[in-house]
Amino acid sequence: MHREELAAWLRLTEAAGVGPVAARRLLARFGPPQDIFAQEAGAWRGCVSAAQAQALAHPGKVLEALVERTWQWLQGTPPPDGPGTARAIVTLADVRYPGALLATEDPPLLLYLEGAGALLGAAALVPPRCLAVVGSRNPTAQGGEHARGFAKALRDAGFTIVSGLARGIDAAAHEGALQARPEPSTPATIAVVGTGLDQVYPRAHRPLAARIAATGLLMSEYPLGTPPLAPNFPKRNRIIAGLSQGTLVVEAALASGSLITARLAAEQGREVFAIPGSIHAPQSRGCHALIRQGAKLVESVQDIAEELSLPASAPAPAAAPQSGAAQDPVLRALGFDPMGLDALVARTGMDAASLQVRLLELELAGLVARLPGGLFQQMART
Repeated sequence: MHREELAAWLRLTEAAGVGPVAARRLLARFGPPQDIFAQEAGAWRGCVSAAQAQALAHPGKVLEALVERTWQWLQGTPPPDGPGTARAIVTLADVRYPGALLATEDPPLLLYLEGAGALLGAAALVPPRCLAVVGSRNPTAQGGEHARGFAKALRDAGFTIVSGLARGIDAAAHEGALQARPEPSTPATIAVVGTGLDQVYPRAHRPLAARIAATGLLMSEYPLGTPPLAPNFPKRNRIIAGLSQGTLVVEAALASGSLITARLAAEQGREVFAIPGSIHAPQSRGCHALIRQGAKLVESVQDIAEELSLPASAPAPAAAPQSGAAQDPVLRALGFDPMGLDALVARTGMDAASLQVRLLELELAGLVARLPGGLFQQMART
């Protein structure tokens, strides 16, 4: 992208009060932004209001600063301790623009990208086999295990994992995809973020973002310098759903943003999958609601592959007790639902002190997780 072309696109997309609908009307009538701005402002009538035309005609110095910042970002080299990544901006007019996203109702006019150079240079930036994996920002330990296990198996089966770089299930899904066997021709995972790509939110995920950029893609519709504003995160969920053939919800409360992604996927005619959980866990209620509404109940990767009419080339993760768990009296009494210490004392007949020691041993062995509220839950490894 030449600097003049970049400046024209930013002038169109960042003009105050000119949203994507008006911008698309201008593009449909006049062609690329440089052709739009070659017209007299009066020619824009019928596409934009008088106030919008004024904003487009007089962009001001804020635009100049943004163009310079963006141009330097595109030309800049990664820091010495960072991965060998490349940067690009793809517009609606670019042949590399993801076809699945282009088919949605509100495709972004610009996509900012950072990732492996070979991927950004490919004819198709986003492969057809993408699956979104989303869920709670505060998952149970079991939910995180499910997200990592399913994401790894799905990646091994040939899917690119799409998520949002948020805490909890999103991060676990990205990590699972990165643990899969390497496949350099397609991105291991795509992180669609709600900030400018010159920022990482949450900050604790900077190392994870760097790992994603090394073998996958970071993607945003927001210009550089955009901070983590609350309205941007639900909005970016349409991109997560739009890139993907289906959306897998691992854990979600009834008010979770993950349900927004699932709803958008369904509205776009994409498949929705949900992993069931304990009837006592708040993080499972969103998944159960989705299943009641028609989402496919998922126990293995094969369930997803069959629904999408694709062969699964990797073994499916199965939730199962650890070896020897059936012989352990505490694990037998605990089952797989969250349980408090008093209930476990009653079930096992052990005194509280001895039971706490045994629970700590099981926790250190990764067989039991300690939950908020003084509850314990047996872990099923995927």
